[in-house]
Amino acid sequence: MSLGELQVLGACPLDCPDTCSWVVTVRDGEAVKMRGNPDHPYTRGALCVKVNRYLEHTRAPDRILHPMRRIGPKGSGRFERISWDEALEEISVRLRGIIDEHGGEAIWPYLGTGTLGYIQGSEGMAGRRFWNALGASKHFLNICATAGNVGLSRTNGTAGGMDPETFALSKLILLWGTNTLTSGHHLWKFIQDARAAGAHVVAIDPIRTRTAEQADEHLPIRPGTDAALALGLLNVVLSEGAEDHDYLENHTSGWEGFRAEILRHPPERVAEITGLPESDIRALGVRLAHTRPTGIRATMGIQRHAGGGTAMRTIAAIPGVTGDWRRPGGGVAYSTTAYFPLNVDSREDLLAAPVRQLTMTRLAEGLDESVKCLWVYAANPMGSTSAQDRIREKLLREDLFTVVMEQFPTDTVDYADIVLPATMQIEHTDLHAGYGHMYLMWNEPAVEPPGECLSTMETFRRLAGHMGLTEPSLYDSDLELAEQLLASGHPSLEGITVDRLRKEGWVRLNVPQPFVPFADGFPTPSGRLEFGAGPAYVPPHTASAERGPYPLALITPASHTFLNTTFGNNPELLRRSKGPRVLVSPADAAQRGLSDGQRARVFNDNGEFEAVVEISDRVRPGVVASTKGHWRKLSPGGATVNAVVDERDADMGRGAVYHDNLVELSPCASRRRT
Repeated sequence: MSLGELQVLGACPLDCPDTCSWVVTVRDGEAVKMRGNPDHPYTRGALCVKVNRYLEHTRAPDRILHPMRRIGPKGSGRFERISWDEALEEISVRLRGIIDEHGGEAIWPYLGTGTLGYIQGSEGMAGRRFWNALGASKHFLNICATAGNVGLSRTNGTAGGMDPETFALSKLILLWGTNTLTSGHHLWKFIQDARAAGAHVVAIDPIRTRTAEQADEHLPIRPGTDAALALGLLNVVLSEGAEDHDYLENHTSGWEGFRAEILRHPPERVAEITGLPESDIRALGVRLAHTRPTGIRATMGIQRHAGGGTAMRTIAAIPGVTGDWRRPGGGVAYSTTAYFPLNVDSREDLLAAPVRQLTMTRLAEGLDESVKCLWVYAANPMGSTSAQDRIREKLLREDLFTVVMEQFPTDTVDYADIVLPATMQIEHTDLHAGYGHMYLMWNEPAVEPPGECLSTMETFRRLAGHMGLTEPSLYDSDLELAEQLLASGHPSLEGITVDRLRKEGWVRLNVPQPFVPFADGFPTPSGRLEFGAGPAYVPPHTASAERGPYPLALITPASHTFLNTTFGNNPELLRRSKGPRVLVSPADAAQRGLSDGQRARVFNDNGEFEAVVEISDRVRPGVVASTKGHWRKLSPGGATVNAVVDERDADMGRGAVYHDNLVELSPCASRRRT
């Protein structure tokens, strides 16, 4: 008997600001179609080139469908199928033994951003209650946005800023270190609305990206020098007498000190730092001085260098000087996550004693002999984390019990002792909040999981039961967790219930529209925008005068075909990516005897990877670029761009430095590729 056809509302779980609303068509229990939800006010029915293939991806032949145990050497990727009871029993015995001998802190739960769900993923710190009950080490998930979050918070008291929808009201738009058409393309519709009303769009980016090519103007800045440019633009604003005196007097603090810092950065000095023509800096400064409102979009890539936190702190100060923070369409948009007041309760009271914190981007450093169990979920650190070669060495430790919850046989899976099959988004319940818009999103499971796949929280519920844990909150259902998340009592959640979300699919937060976040002051100790003390520009590592044997600054932007390493094994998207490539300026290629289509070795003291040379004026001399997201075992030479990325911290929040590394290139002996 036919079960008929259903339309099931869901939301994209991936690490993208847009968090698209989608509709899955289910016929006789099978998902047969997925499309963007045309009713969603922000994503408006469009999915990206990656997620358009999501249904196909859920049925891929290399999908992990059953628990597995390692039977070969670590790194070999050789496993045998076992039952869930066998897997849970082996895990329980190993965890109990580790806790008894070494204490719970010997366990490192390594959660990534493979899903941003508040129930199954990183936003809700999925599984943290279970780990607290065991006394496991805390995991500091700093890989994505922490430097920028801290920098913005020091200025504004929060990392929240503009509602991205208000870019439609902007008259000058600065797309600063963000490739909108690749990473969050739904914003472009609002930018187009602004352009239709006469707005001028400027892309500030070391690479002439898809977005930069569509902008009215492109400034190819040296990587990591963004704060210096911000100061130079403000220097022009002051010289034009265009600072907003009323706003500065009544809504900011620390202005005189910051003003002195601006005056130390005239355009001629900033031109030397940024590599931009002085005339371009002056021209944009004049435009900024006299165009209200100005909206600035700056996303996570801009803060992945030694001075990343300071860069965001200084950029956030621009609308404090011009007064744009009080205008619809004015200000800075980085992340809207801070506006979602969900009640994320990881039950810290379950800890018997304080425990240490281990840092995500310091995996190679942190995996010392004190860590006896690494539990990886929603993450692929062998593909996504810096110091790739050193991580591999640590994962080869025979005394390290490694469990990986996964959907596909990633590079990290190859080093697991136990692999647990994980559900994908159309197979489980979750609650999401876009970090690039103001909507709560509901994901209803559309189909039953294939094989023996379990969701993150169901896995932890079963494991808690197998280990005999009696804490009731470890067994809360997904719907109970959703109810708890919405029970914060915050006015912006009033009237938003689980029943309503399940019915409607998405609900906008209870905030004004248009939303002007700091119209009534800032959530800082003073209630004002705080310009703060200390340097307003911290040079990147790549600005070192002593570059030694590695003269090229490497940046590792997002791929148009992968999202981090998700989809890195999809045959069609892998074909479209054309494999690892490195953008090299004509001058740098000629100096090294490199030709277009030739395979090159990219290297420094951390390691090396191979990539096909693409000679292009899209990068300036002294800068090379190679996209992230490729899988190590599917790449030539068995390494990816993260082999040359160092384990260093940004200036704030222990942020990552993926765009702040020095390398050299040389031709490979292998054949040409096209």
